[in-house]
Parts: sequence; C-alpha cells; structure tokens
Amino acid sequence: MTHRVTDRRKFRLIASLSAVAVVAAGTAAVALAANDGDPAPVSAFVPIEQVSKNVVTPKTGPNGASGVFTVDCGTNENGKFSADNPVAQPGLQHGAQHVHDFVGNLSIAADSTDESLEDSETTCRNGDRSSYFWPVVRINPNANPADVGSSPDKIKETGPGSVACPSVRKRLPAVPQRARDEVNRNLQQLSQQVKEANGKMAANQNPGDPNFVNNTILGPLRAKRVATLDRIATAVSRNGRKVNLTSLAECDVRFGHGNHGGGHSNHSKPRKFAGQPEAQDAATPTIKCPSVRSALPGVPDQALDEVDRELALLDKQIAEANQRIVTTKGQGGPNFIDNAILGPLLSKRVATLDRIAIAIGRNAERPQGLERFAKCNLGNGGGQENEDPEAPEVPEEGDNGNGDNGNGNNNGGNNNGGGNTTTPEAPPLAAPTGKNLELVGNVGKIVRPAQVKIEYRGNATSKVTAMPKFLKMVTGDAKPTSRGPANARATWTCSGFEDRLSDKYVICPQGSKVMRVHDFAGCWDGQNADSANHRDHVRFADPQSGACPQGFKAIPQLRISILYDISRDVQQKGQYQLDAFPEENHNPFSDHNDFANVNSDQTMAKIVKCVNDGRRCKE
Repeated sequence: MTHRVTDRRKFRLIASLSAVAVVAAGTAAVALAANDGDPAPVSAFVPIEQVSKNVVTPKTGPNGASGVFTVDCGTNENGKFSADNPVAQPGLQHGAQHVHDFVGNLSIAADSTDESLEDSETTCRNGDRSSYFWPVVRINPNANPADVGSSPDKIKETGPGSVACPSVRKRLPAVPQRARDEVNRNLQQLSQQVKEANGKMAANQNPGDPNFVNNTILGPLRAKRVATLDRIATAVSRNGRKVNLTSLAECDVRFGHGNHGGGHSNHSKPRKFAGQPEAQDAATPTIKCPSVRSALPGVPDQALDEVDRELALLDKQIAEANQRIVTTKGQGGPNFIDNAILGPLLSKRVATLDRIAIAIGRNAERPQGLERFAKCNLGNGGGQENEDPEAPEVPEEGDNGNGDNGNGNNNGGNNNGGGNTTTPEAPPLAAPTGKNLELVGNVGKIVRPAQVKIEYRGNATSKVTAMPKFLKMVTGDAKPTSRGPANARATWTCSGFEDRLSDKYVICPQGSKVMRVHDFAGCWDGQNADSANHRDHVRFADPQSGACPQGFKAIPQLRISILYDISRDVQQKGQYQLDAFPEENHNPFSDHNDFANVNSDQTMAKIVKCVNDGRRCKE
C-alpha cells in the first residue's frame, strides 16, 4: 500500500525555478526548503531531523488488502551496470546518459523484447525474471553541495537540445508484401515528424522552459507518432496478426549529447571494447547486431509466421549472449568474449538468417546477402560500432546516431525502399568507461547498495488483482527541470526515519543508513501493459483514502527500498550524489526507478493471494 508525502511546502528545483507545489497523478513534491528571496544557490543536503514527518499510510478498510510479499533479488552482486533504459527509452543504447544498477533479469538491455526477457535467468531467489533498475549513487570528493541541481539557464550550457525517438523499423515483425509500401510511407512520416520537431527545438530561444518542451515539442510529437504507429500496426496486423507499437511513441529531448555537461569527466571519448573487458574496468557491455528487419522485403503471407518465429529467435540469441556476458564476467582471457560468446552467436545467426531466406524464397524471390547481418560486436556507444560497412541500415525516426541505427549512410545495403529520411545526427552517446564507469559528468566511485528490499504491497480499500505480464512502469522523473516536476517524487530518507521523505539528499544520524524509497503506482487500467508516455496505463491511489481512480483496479503495489553505507563525514561534506542526465546536474529530485514485470503467472498468483490474505511472505 502506498505511502504519501503530504507536505506541500513551496520548493525550488534550483534558485531560478519558481516556488510551486505540484500534485499530479497522485504524486506530490516535497519542499526544497529555501528562502524565496535568497539569491544564493540552494543547498542540496538536509539533516533528516529537519524534514517534517510527511508520510501518511491510509488505514486498511474491511475490504482492503494489507499483506506484503517480499522478493530477494540481491544487491547487484553480478555488477550489471548499464546506461540503457529498456523501459523508458527502448532501443536507445546508452539512452539514459547515466548508469543504472540492475537486479533481477540478467539479459535485459536496450533492445530486449518481452519474449527474450521471459527466457532469461535472474538474480531473484524465487525465479522472478522481472527487471528492477535505478540510477547509481556515487561518492565524489570534488562535489559542491551548494551547486547541485539544475535550472533553465544551466540547460543552455549543455548545448542545443535535440529530439530522440525509439526505432520503429527495428521493432517491426515480418511485414506482409501487400503492406510494405504503406509501412514505408508511414516510417518516412515518422522521420518527417522528428525533423519538424527538431526544427522547432533549434528555433527555441529558451530550451529550459518545460512548458515549451512538453507542449510544443514532445506532446504534439507523441500524438502524431501514436496515430502513425497505429496505421503501421493496422497495416501489419491484417489477417488476424496482432501488433502493438504503443511503447515506441514517446520521444525525448536530449541535452548534452554525451558531452560532460554539469561535471567533468576524466575520459574524453568512449572506450572501445576489444574482447573481454576487465571485470572492474567497464560497465556491462551489451551485444549489438545489425537489424535484419530493416533489410527484409515484404514477406509472403505463407511465410509470415515462420519468419516471425525466426526473428524472435534472433532476439533471444542476443539476449542469451548478453546474459552470458554478465554471468561469465572476469572469466577467460582477452579473447574470451570473441571465442565463447560472439563466435557461437555468429554461427547461430547465420543459420537463422538462412532459414528466413529459405522461408521467403518458397513463395517469392529469395532475399540475397542476409548473411551480412550475422556479425555482432559489443556496443560501445560509437554510433557505428556494430555495422558491417557492406550492410548499413536505413536511419530513421530521429535516433540521432546513438548506436541504434548505424552510421547514417545508405549505400544500397537494404531492400525496403525507405530511403534516408533522417535528420542530421547528433553526436553518439558515450558508454560508461574506466574503473568507476564514468560518463556525462557522472563521476566518482559507485556506492554499492548495502540492502535492496523489493516489496509487493496491498491496497487500503480493495483486494488486488494480478499485474499483467510485461507490465512496464516508471516512478519519479529523471528530468524534472526540462520536463517539469509534475511526475517527480521525493525519495530520500534515513533508516529509522521512514515517516518522512525529502527531495534533497539527506544527512543521517550516526548508526542510520542513507535510504531511497521508490513507490510505484498501484492502480492499473485493466487493459494495457504500457502506454505512449509509459505512465497513462497506471495511476497512484488517492493519498488519503488509498482508493484507485475510477476505471482503474488495484494491483500489488511495488515498493523498492535501497540502503547505503555512506560515512557521516561524506554526508556532511555533501560528497555523495545521484547519477543524472546532464541538464539535471545530480539533482536529487530527479531520482527515479523502472520496472518490467516478468513474474510467471504462478508467482504473480502467489503474490496476489499473500497480499489479499493480509500475510507477510518472503521468497
């Protein structure tokens, strides 16, 4: 059952943001305490004793559910770190521009599919294959606690913003012959929409205005993409095939482009992986392969199911390779990944691509040269690290050279007729590098969690129903400055002080641990596993009664609590900070957490029964 911050004091994200109180979709902002007339920067740290008790837990009624089901998924002992965000930025390699801790699903990466997640191994003791991930915390001796956070003016320092969107072309199933031309026309429309949005962004004189970003850029673009994606899905789905592309609708305005805005990095360019990286000298690399979907011609009706199965198998092969990178970290010599992972993957892909060509060739002209798409490499953020020069892909939809669509050239290595309709590329996003996995101003040693507690909780007014498999959720907002604070949430507290939450970093008394508490929405629309903005399909319960909004039903409400052993001296000096987007400059109010539900139906049924029975269960 959700707890709620009720203190609606005025706050400032940094001195230049107006003092407001925001409550949206059941989310409240906690105060960044400051004197409104004081022009000095706002300190980002506060002793927890100075934070008012502001957490309210609605009383469980006679029809409510008070149980708690706790899952032990460890504390990322495997060292799975990545700048991918497969929930909010699917398909965008290093799209988060900051490093995440991952627990649970071992194969998840930017290009993961639902099917590949379901086949993964997991760190969770009960076999839960769900993925839980959040930004890391670092200790930076050079941090300035009086200059943490961001403002519209600071956004300008990161350079002009540009629009980045998930690739649709690389997520499509087999496209029927009769629909290929229609699909290509709509893919070109997606590119044109991004080009127009980038034109508006370039002409904007105030990139830090969240109203402009949301109302003039992202909102209209999302609406256009939803309509275009629906047309693509309709064209592909005829004859009973079901395709849902909604999760690819949300785009983002990116600032910094891998520069070190808001901080200074010791690394001027991304490290290029060659063979096995040293166990403590790289973030977890992921496999990047050329997308054969971009090269396939229209597929005959008789071959659609077979080609779709083979395309799904290609995705699963990549997921298996990504998982092996995690589970074999530190094993073998410098050529271990080449010989033990990339080599076998190449052989599997050659055979699978050959079966695709045979399936199409039975009822149409057999596509030639698909074997050029078999070779994969480790993604390093260089934008073209995994592309065979003889098999480039068609860039599209404003992917902006982030490693998702190759190098932006089109010299005939495709058969889809899409053409090069992309806007000029932004610099590629860098991969985390060095022993501290640094990038984009996020520097210093990563603090490993002392404890991670994952709980599924009840609802005060009604019994809970099962979450749908592959439900995606985000809580908090990684960009409260550029997008506005409506979805941001206060998360910081100290162990023993869970009755209060702050949107500042906290200074804890001796013997108490720094703590982050992330509550996810506990109400679901009953239909959709995701939505265009990754939020509309779920809601937070009413903060006072605990009831879900009309049209929504209660589901087990996820809470993730993360504890850290950080010395009191470091806390008092303001030397620990959150990884963040460049424009946020380690803003503590940008804290967030992401979740993809891959619990089996049996496990979810156990969770529901435990919660509804009012028991406390642990697995």
